[in-house]
Amino acid sequence: MRFYLASSFSFQPFNGTRKHSDPAPIQYPERSVDLFDQGCIMKFVVPQLLYFFQDKTARRNILLLSKFLLFLLSVVCLYSILFHIIMAEEGKDHSWFTGLYWTLTVMTTLGFGDITFSSDLGRIFSIIVLLSGVLFLLIILPFTFIQFFYAPWLQAQEKARTPRALPDDLSGHVLITSVDPITTRLIEYLNRRHIPYAIITGDQHHAAGLLNEGYRVIVGDLDRQSTYRNTQVDKAALVVVTNDDLLSTNICFTIRQISDDVPIVTNAENKHSIDILEYSGNVSVYEFMHMLGVSLARRAFGVGQGSTVIGRFGDLLISELPVRFTGLEGKTLAQASIRQATGVTAIGIMEKGKFVAATPNSPINPQAILILAGTSGQLKAFDEQFAASYEQSPQIPQVLILGGGRVGQVAAATLEEHNINFRIVEKRTNLGKTLYQGKTIVGDAADIETLKSAGIETVKSVIITTHSDDMNIYLTFYCRQLRPDVQIISRSILERNVAKLHMAGADQVMSYASLGAGTIFQLLQPNEISLFTEGLVVLQRQAGSRYAGTTILTCGIREQTGLSVIAIRKDDHLEISPKPQTPIAEMDELIFIGTSDQEKLFEQMD
Repeated sequence: MRFYLASSFSFQPFNGTRKHSDPAPIQYPERSVDLFDQGCIMKFVVPQLLYFFQDKTARRNILLLSKFLLFLLSVVCLYSILFHIIMAEEGKDHSWFTGLYWTLTVMTTLGFGDITFSSDLGRIFSIIVLLSGVLFLLIILPFTFIQFFYAPWLQAQEKARTPRALPDDLSGHVLITSVDPITTRLIEYLNRRHIPYAIITGDQHHAAGLLNEGYRVIVGDLDRQSTYRNTQVDKAALVVVTNDDLLSTNICFTIRQISDDVPIVTNAENKHSIDILEYSGNVSVYEFMHMLGVSLARRAFGVGQGSTVIGRFGDLLISELPVRFTGLEGKTLAQASIRQATGVTAIGIMEKGKFVAATPNSPINPQAILILAGTSGQLKAFDEQFAASYEQSPQIPQVLILGGGRVGQVAAATLEEHNINFRIVEKRTNLGKTLYQGKTIVGDAADIETLKSAGIETVKSVIITTHSDDMNIYLTFYCRQLRPDVQIISRSILERNVAKLHMAGADQVMSYASLGAGTIFQLLQPNEISLFTEGLVVLQRQAGSRYAGTTILTCGIREQTGLSVIAIRKDDHLEISPKPQTPIAEMDELIFIGTSDQEKLFEQMD
């Protein structure tokens, strides 16, 4: 049996995306290769003590520490001899061991007082021994020990536990050169598919921190050929480079000195960097900020009054439709008769970030988003019958954009392409003056007067695009209190804040991390469905003997997990929106849609 998991976003041909070529699908072994299960530690992490003494700096430090200890021993011996001489002048006789004992007790400031001098010369000598002991034993020795032994020993421990190479027989792995929200989200996808990966970093302390967090790390300078030879870059499935544009260019040229055909994917921070990054040998160069801005704007009322395609699998299209301003408001799915009228299947309903599988009695609330499946012809017929309809005034702003940064500017440009009147609220005066003249309000979006002057009381949609999740959550809740009926679309930097934004009142949330990670992941699995709607996954699985001889209605998948069967592949034919009475054969491939929690329930059934 085969099991596939699609990422949360789909690769779409946005204007902000340029590609040289698409890599061929990568074939992975039946059992995933774990970097550390294959003897990586035993092979590349030498014993810490041996590693410590092999290091040139460590050997030099040990030599310096040894010299100081020899000097300290000489001082102790000298003081012991002088002790005997002065004691003899006072007419006292002590053993050589007693002299050593007295010297050490005085130098360490213990001073038991059982052996003392009676002359002034002896007392002066005792003071000298005491002060030198404080200096040498209590001050210089600890700092010397820490600097020349303890600190290098800790560094040696870190170096010994962080590999500098991958096994020679490793292939089909993913190399990552930067840790950011996109790559951390990508690593989650890779772990779920058991695809081996390694993060490359030149910072030893950073590597140790990543290891403590459970990531797989290789230490090496990003601009050295030896680093990529040691990580088997010529046998890698993909290299993900999401550093700044200057470093990304250097990395790509370095990799191309070793391998001409390994796929590389990068994120261009600036539009003018795209050509440079492509020239350096990248397979795919994306502007994820641009893609995010377009995705946010496309979900605003008025941009697309019909359904929006969020994923595809051959002829099967998955789309979403905000219910507000359509004739579906207030009905149940049975009353709407969507399938009977257009052939489109209502898979489920998203509301406040929660997906609920569709049933005939499911109510269609104004704030809900319908998730639909069908062919392009069926979706076209659906849009003709159920598309949103409302009047737009060219004088009154329809959309309010909070934040005039890169994402906000792209969203504004997308709205302008669709002739949607909008306003931008930007706090930075220098940036606000350079944005759209007559459509930019310079001020704090958290100020009610600023929002009123921007049209918060009349707009149909609010798009929140600031670069801070904290601010996005705050503005989402604030706008929801001001306008309970307005559509709120918010940006999220980190995946963990998506649910919070929905709680604060967002109707739709676009995650920058999931957008980038999903796009990259689809390069590895180009035949899988990916969705733009956060929180949904698509599974494809061969029916096998477990479901052979049943039908869509009797197989029990929906009742036990909540997953919905949206298509069946029989041989080379893909049957979209199969009827409940459709029989299931052993070799059929079933395609489901649902949430991550429903997917886990499905896995537990096996």
